[in-house]
Amino acid sequence: MGITPRMKQIFQILLHAPGAVSIQGLAGQIGVSKRTVQRELESIDVLLRPYGLEFASKTGVGVWIAGSQEGKERLLAACGAGDAYDAGNKEERRKRLVLEILREKGLRKLFAYSSQFGVSEATVSNDLEAVEGWLGQHGLKVVRKPGSGISIEGSEESYRRAIRAFIHENLESKAARGAYQDESHGLWGKNSIGKMLDDGIVQGVMNCIARVEQGKVLAFTESAYQGLVIHISIAINRILKDEVIESVEGWEPGDIRDRDYQLAKEIVEELEKEFPVSIPEMEVSYICLHIKGAKHQDIQWGGRKELGTQARKLQQLVNGMVDAFDPGQAYLMKQDDEFIQGLLAHLQPTLIRLEHGMQIQNPVLDDIKVCYPEIFNRCTSVAEVLGSYIGKKVPEQEIGFLTVHFGAALIRLEGRQEEIRKVQAGVVCSSGIGISRLMLSKLQKIFRDRMQLVSYSRNDITPYIASRTDFFISSIPMEVEDVPVVSVNPLLDEEDVERIQQMVYKYERLPRKQKETDGFSAQLEEINRMATQIKNIIQAMDLFWVKNQIQFDRLLAIVAEKISPYLDCQEKIQEDLFRRERIASQVFAEFGFALLHARTKGVERPVFSICLTEDGGAFEDPYMKRITKVFVMLVPDDGDVKTNNEIMGYISSMLIEEYKFMEVVARGDKEEIRSVLSQNLKKYFGKYIARMS
Repeated sequence: MGITPRMKQIFQILLHAPGAVSIQGLAGQIGVSKRTVQRELESIDVLLRPYGLEFASKTGVGVWIAGSQEGKERLLAACGAGDAYDAGNKEERRKRLVLEILREKGLRKLFAYSSQFGVSEATVSNDLEAVEGWLGQHGLKVVRKPGSGISIEGSEESYRRAIRAFIHENLESKAARGAYQDESHGLWGKNSIGKMLDDGIVQGVMNCIARVEQGKVLAFTESAYQGLVIHISIAINRILKDEVIESVEGWEPGDIRDRDYQLAKEIVEELEKEFPVSIPEMEVSYICLHIKGAKHQDIQWGGRKELGTQARKLQQLVNGMVDAFDPGQAYLMKQDDEFIQGLLAHLQPTLIRLEHGMQIQNPVLDDIKVCYPEIFNRCTSVAEVLGSYIGKKVPEQEIGFLTVHFGAALIRLEGRQEEIRKVQAGVVCSSGIGISRLMLSKLQKIFRDRMQLVSYSRNDITPYIASRTDFFISSIPMEVEDVPVVSVNPLLDEEDVERIQQMVYKYERLPRKQKETDGFSAQLEEINRMATQIKNIIQAMDLFWVKNQIQFDRLLAIVAEKISPYLDCQEKIQEDLFRRERIASQVFAEFGFALLHARTKGVERPVFSICLTEDGGAFEDPYMKRITKVFVMLVPDDGDVKTNNEIMGYISSMLIEEYKFMEVVARGDKEEIRSVLSQNLKKYFGKYIARMS
């Protein structure tokens, strides 16, 4: 049985990975679905056997290849180096040519490309002519030197701009989505992008950005974040090769001593700790320039803040743009605070981009032109006002974004006299906690009180939840019967926000979903809630160990860290556990355990966790009274308090009455504990159903 090209990709990823890789992470790096990867893995044992290797997997951790280093090296050699390449695919071949030209700025003969791509020198020459126009758009010129080869002429700034544009044009959204969802470190894998940007540099840059104040970076859209990572990664790579930008035309460092400049400085300080480089001031300015051209900021005016000279100029510009769009409705549109604030915030980075010739990608431009041709045409007049203000022509990509803003304002203007209501929407990600929390925060900032938002995991979606939800916003593939699902990128780009805006506009004008009110339906809803919460408790149950010498307050801090990755939630959990402990100590020496429980806003789902000492002995802190186990039970401060308290009350009694469960806990096998917990909760659920009938 031969190794297929896709299986070769899987083997190369697993053999190069420092540890286990999730199935979703594999799918993201290869660019296929999770199900496709699972099908490929069905035959993996047969393929590994000749090399003395085994396929290993662990739930919640991932998959890996186990065995000797010698066997792994033989398998890697069998897979061959590099990725699959079809020389007959003209488009792919020309992309490869651009990639090689940008990677190697020096002289190179046509014969070298001919040998590399497996085609004739005449074919390479034709391909070169085809890509010259693209290179020229980015300020680079192909110079042919008879007898010597070809080289690239252009400034360092143009060279970086071309690399950045090439990466943006060829970046696979599936790979990026998989990286965000599974926190995979190989953002672009080993494809053509991976060859241009060293994966170690990319990961180092992402680490540096993560270490700066998070509030500043979370305001970035997904495309802005990716662009910043790409920009800095290219800069680090070029600085390591002693290629530094000499100047940014029309840009003086003295103009940028503001919060964006401070953010750039903070990032640079982290970069200099991470990499063996000294980053010059001009590079700091250039990073700041990129930040200013990418992020969206809220500005208040019209009496809420004192207007400076620059803000007054922007206000006049906005007024002129609105007048150009529709003189007849301009007055009413200027009364739309949401539109004016959004347009003003959009203009700040737009002006920076236009002034410095920075490009922006608009992946939905063609769709905008097809779906909203009239608004797009009217926005060309708006762009003329903007172009006159800045002294430069406004490209179609920017006109597309203006169309979104003006189109949304028209929709609101048409619906002002309509009766509207708050929309009920669900936000879904793989866990219901991580990425959904970020999505929830961004959507709340954008839509404010227009939507009632609740986060779920895919497995949470019961008929009861679907019956009271207008639509779902999901970062993972899913379908819900009779309920629309808006599939989005985890970090919500402008296209995603526009599609959500359309759904909100639709449902806030429709009657609220009518729920059945008969007794049987109400019982079904309660049963659904109970089943969902029991399932969540079983799946999320955790077991961890601490040192015997740990102090009680430090134990609470570790408990909070284990339960939530977010500092604000950790603080709430600690605060509520302390508050409950002050009312009456939950350390029970007679039973040999502590039962830390609280109702808290620090969790979104009921939590049941177990903490043991590392050697199985007693805690040494006198406050802990020589106990050996700590059980943690938390319920969210939401509308399901009755259901959650019933379940946790049953578990509490189980800790005292079920000796078998305590024996299993003492052995410290997480899956065995989960199994026994599941068996007991199954009994409880059966009694609950009987009680309801």
